[in-house]
Amino acid sequence: MTNPAAVLRAPSRRRNLRRPWIGWLFIAPFGVIFLVFLVAPLVYAFYLSLFSKGLATGTIFSGAGNYVKAFTDPEFLSGIWFVIRFAVILIPIQMAVSLAAALVLDALTTRLSRFARLAIFVPYAIPAVVGTLMWGFLYSPTFGPLTDLFKVVNQSAPEILSSGNIFGGLLNIVVWQWAGYYMIIIYAALRGIDPSIYEAARIDGAGPRQIAFRIKVPMISSAMALILVFALIGTLQFFTEPQVLRPISNGSITSSFTPNIYAFDLAFRFSQFNYASTISFSLGIVVFIAVYIFLFASRKRRGGLS
Repeated sequence: MTNPAAVLRAPSRRRNLRRPWIGWLFIAPFGVIFLVFLVAPLVYAFYLSLFSKGLATGTIFSGAGNYVKAFTDPEFLSGIWFVIRFAVILIPIQMAVSLAAALVLDALTTRLSRFARLAIFVPYAIPAVVGTLMWGFLYSPTFGPLTDLFKVVNQSAPEILSSGNIFGGLLNIVVWQWAGYYMIIIYAALRGIDPSIYEAARIDGAGPRQIAFRIKVPMISSAMALILVFALIGTLQFFTEPQVLRPISNGSITSSFTPNIYAFDLAFRFSQFNYASTISFSLGIVVFIAVYIFLFASRKRRGGLS
């Protein structure tokens, strides 16, 4: 004799088995775009990096030879050294500016805080190319506003885009562009802290500075670590700002200025697509190693503190 309850449960069980396919159906468009426009180009670029092409030899398989050449290439190593130095100076400045802005905004309770958040975030909303062009105009010693300002004191405007000053000029642009984005991440983490913790700290006699640096900052350490990873990856792949300023830099930004600019020139100026792919993947290896070392060190530090 057939159990009526089992008969009623059978259709619902079949519907439950079909439900996971509905989820896959919704993510299928993204999956197709991800495979076609990201995974497939990466696979093809890696394939190109394993070959060398010459007028006399034609296309030959090089294997790891291109990678050995890349990590002994002084142009590539020069670019790596620049982005490492840039990251060492840039990231602490970005973190300090973003953290200070987030802490101040978190302490404000007036309507001014909403306007301040928007004003600080606006530079990130501006496309990097547009923002860099604006700063290029401001930096110009011939038609920029610096010329008129320094004429007031009978001085000539500094050559910010010269080889001696380009480091600081780019530093200023990147901090201006990204500090607002990192500030929003830190501010969101601060808003997630239970206000009763601050109340308890005030009862114990803690002042605003103690609450900020002994309670707020330690409690948002995970958000700070996330920002550090984002900043490290982005800085090692530095490309847009120097590439936009390159035509007006009077030679201070060369083809080996950063690894990405070097790969770009190899591919689109000298048609060395195989070696350009090798440089790109070599940079990826450097980025992976740097991020892994940071995550391993921070995890070990957290483990030691616990």
